[in-house]
This record gives sequence, C-alpha cells and structure tokens, in this order.
Amino acid sequence: MVDFTVAIPTYNGEERLPDVLDRLRSQIDLDNLSWEVIVVDNNSKDNTAKVVQDYQAEWPAHCPLRYCLEPRQGASFARQRAVTEAKGTYIGFLDDDNVPAPNWVAAAYAFGETHPEAGAFGSRIQGDYEVAPPEEFKRIACYLAIIERGSKPRLYQPKKRMFPPGAGLVVLRQAWLEAVPKRLFLNNTGKEAGLASEDLEVVLHIQKAGWELWYNPEMQVQHKIPHWRLERDYLVSVFRCIGLSSHHIRMLSFAAWQRPFAFLMYLASDLRKLVLHFLKYRKVIKNDLIAACEMELLVNNIISPFFLWRKRLLRI
Repeated sequence: MVDFTVAIPTYNGEERLPDVLDRLRSQIDLDNLSWEVIVVDNNSKDNTAKVVQDYQAEWPAHCPLRYCLEPRQGASFARQRAVTEAKGTYIGFLDDDNVPAPNWVAAAYAFGETHPEAGAFGSRIQGDYEVAPPEEFKRIACYLAIIERGSKPRLYQPKKRMFPPGAGLVVLRQAWLEAVPKRLFLNNTGKEAGLASEDLEVVLHIQKAGWELWYNPEMQVQHKIPHWRLERDYLVSVFRCIGLSSHHIRMLSFAAWQRPFAFLMYLASDLRKLVLHFLKYRKVIKNDLIAACEMELLVNNIISPFFLWRKRLLRI
C-alpha cells in the first residue's frame, strides 16, 4: 500500500517542473509515510519527458518518481489518468506552476487521516507574481486559484456553493473512483473550446456523493503567475470560458425536475447583476481590467445555457 500520491499534470512544463520537483524532493516530516510522485505528460511538445528522466536518475529510492504520457489533450484527461495510475490512498494534485510548502505532503496526509468523511480538500494558495497584479485584483484572484480563506480549516457547505480549485487539491482516491464519471462534460482542450471549471465538476460530483469538501490552511502552495497571465486578453478569455461553463456547474446541484426552475432563477439573477455592474462601471470599464473581467463573466453566465445546449446538440 502507498499512503499518498502526488500527481503533476503538465503540458510543455520543462521550465516549470524543476521548481515543483525540487520542492517535492525536499519534503519534511515524512516518517513512516509511503508516497510516490507521478508526472502526467499531457502530450507535451517540449523536453518535459527528458526533464523527468533526468530527475529520476537522482531521485530518492524511498519515493518513486514515475512518468506517464496521456495523449488525449485536456486537464480532465490528465487528472483521470493520474487517478488510474496512482497507488496512493490519497492523491494530491499539483499543477506544474504550484510550488508546495516543505511540509505539504505531510500536512495533506495528516488532514485526511483526521477527517475520514473528507472526499477532497484544498490548499491555502498564495500568488507568486512575476509582475505586480492590477489594483483590486483580490476581487478576481480566486478565479486564478489564489485561495485565502483564513488560518483555520473550513468545511465547504453545499448551500454556499464555494469549492476548492484543482490546484493544490487532495482527493481520497476511493471517493474519486466512486463518484467521478470516467469522462467529464467540461473537458477543457484549450480556450478555443470555450470551456473551463472541469476541476469544479470533479469536486461537485464528490460532494453530491455524500463526501465532505474542506479547506486546509496547513497545506500551503505558492502559485507562480507569469506576467502574461495578468494581461487583459488572457484574463478576459479566462472569464469568458468560466462564464460559458457556469450553467453546467450550476445544474449539477439540482435534480432534473428542478433544473428548469433553477435556470429561470439564475437567469433573472444574472440579468440583475449585469445591469447593476454596467451602471456602476460603465464609465471606466474600458480601462478597469477587473471590472472588465467581471463584466465578461456576467455576460457569459447568461449565454452559458444556450452555448452548452448547442454543444450537446451538435456534440462539439
């Protein structure tokens, strides 16, 4: 038996992976803990495989470092492959730009062992910015997996509709296998697909199956944010995809007979929020990046049901 698997899905991660692997190689407080690391190469075109091979040559024998290739493009396929390959009771997901604290593995395993009803639990994630983020960035930071929800563990209540992101997420492998479909609807194959939030789809399935979701501040991660991820075109495209995917995430919480009523409720609420936001920011929205991102989200929340119905109908 392996206690814990660290899974790192990556695409063209040759420059980012070393920081993550170096930190994992120097994890502390791991007495009597059996663990492994798996790098899931999501069809990279660079030297990702060679980077992992070089690390394997000098990797500590007590913690296997494994490599596998997932040729189906998309984060959800890479994570599903990690679950299939993993031997651990728990699987901790780190993106290739997530640098964990020295005790991240130990803190994650300890939390899981003391919270047996937890099917998944997320990290406290701080941004490591290449350039200073724009003013009022904290209003949208959570959409880039920057998560600060206090210094105490917190249970995500289903009614509040707050969820941990996939970055720094730890799942009980049993919960994933029991609750998460083999193929998710929100298979993000790139921004051109108009989809996002496949990590939220995962945790919603786990929560719906009766497992608890938690925030664990003892699991700390530095999320590296390069300058281009703070540029207007990139951020607006992110919020467009999140908005276009929102209808699917929302409806997962409802029974089939409830969904028409929920759709109308959300549509009315979104229209109200959009009008209020426009009235508040209409004079500055061209120059206020944060307000523009929020506007993009609100507009595409409204478009989302029709966009996703078309995708299902045409199977695109």
